[in-house]
Amino acid sequence: MQTEEQRRAATAKARDTLLANEMFLRLPGVLARVPVGRSTLLGWVRAGTFPAPVKLGPMTTAWRASDVQAWADSLGVAK
Repeated sequence: MQTEEQRRAATAKARDTLLANEMFLRLPGVLARVPVGRSTLLGWVRAGTFPAPVKLGPMTTAWRASDVQAWADSLGVAK
């Protein structure tokens, strides 16, 4: 049976592995790929029609590039 500390370490290692294999886009990068205004994009996130960003740190939020691409593909938008 794992201790709480071992569980946390395993969770952190798994998260770090996932983050290392994923490309992230900050807001300017998303807006370069999705030609709408900031308010429109954030409204879509609130409405659930655009992928939600992930917190990478206390002051860092980004979108998974794969989520943005999947959203664009679902609309039939070219890369």
